[in-house]
Amino acid sequence: MRHVPLFALLFSLAAAAPLRAAKTLDIYFVDTEGGQATLIAAPSGQALLIDTGYAGNSGRDADRIAAAAKAAGVKKIDYLLLTHHHPDHAGGVPSLLERLPVLNFLDHGPNVESANQYDPAYAQAYAKGSHQVIKPGDAIPVKGLDIKILAAGGKFIGGPGDANPHCAGLAPVEGESGENPHSAALLIQFGKFRFANLGDLMYNGELALECPENKLGKVDLYITTHHATHVPPKSVHGAAPKVIVMNNGARKGGSPDAWRLLRQSPGLADIWQLHFSVAGGKDANAPDAFIANVDERDQGQYIKVSASEDGSFTVFNQRNKYTKRY
Repeated sequence: MRHVPLFALLFSLAAAAPLRAAKTLDIYFVDTEGGQATLIAAPSGQALLIDTGYAGNSGRDADRIAAAAKAAGVKKIDYLLLTHHHPDHAGGVPSLLERLPVLNFLDHGPNVESANQYDPAYAQAYAKGSHQVIKPGDAIPVKGLDIKILAAGGKFIGGPGDANPHCAGLAPVEGESGENPHSAALLIQFGKFRFANLGDLMYNGELALECPENKLGKVDLYITTHHATHVPPKSVHGAAPKVIVMNNGARKGGSPDAWRLLRQSPGLADIWQLHFSVAGGKDANAPDAFIANVDERDQGQYIKVSASEDGSFTVFNQRNKYTKRY
């Protein structure tokens, strides 16, 4: 029998280790009390942060983002995307910069609710880095990921999409205005894994992306739009997500009717929630194991998704350590 030298065996095992422990795309849904900030930690080591939570509260939301970044091994934010300029999404920028450096700032343009001007604190922040106004079709160049802007500034990506049988009888509604309809929306792909984040788009914005053709395609992971404060068009069923994350607060969003419509989505395995919805009661909430924060007075626990290039992924609840693989 031929004997393999010990050093050769150890070298072989060390070389094989990266193959067994391929890096994942890690997504942290950080609770900001009625909203959330999404931290995208790419396998390349780069990071994209979507929204920053509120100002004030002694830097509460920035602290929660920084804690998630530390857990992810992220020491800087390569790209910060503000979906829109409402204070629950954009207010935390100055506090964030006290904790983490940001290299590139992305947004849909000035605040349409404020005479088309940027908030002075945000303008002062992005003056220290690179600033870009995004538009549909743009890509965010995070290495190893395909990140495409689907909507921004009230405009939507064109081109063909998938046939969507859930568009029948749907039409735009009246009365939508302000920043929410101008929200950015994006699709993130890592190999076969696909994640859609449509920001705070409302009914008409979702409809524009999903009908008459579905520009999202089929996705594995979907986060509710506008904190699930409104019932989305049934056309969202065309995306057929395996998992939906609801970015609600205890008393903000988490509409029972929205929850019920989303729960009926074809192929859906589970809804995970940042908070137990008081309005949802026992009938329109996920089981406790799938809820990051079950009490109104909580510690702002996050939900983490870890995705592999083959499309498989796990979801982790920071509160109870419950994990499920899909």
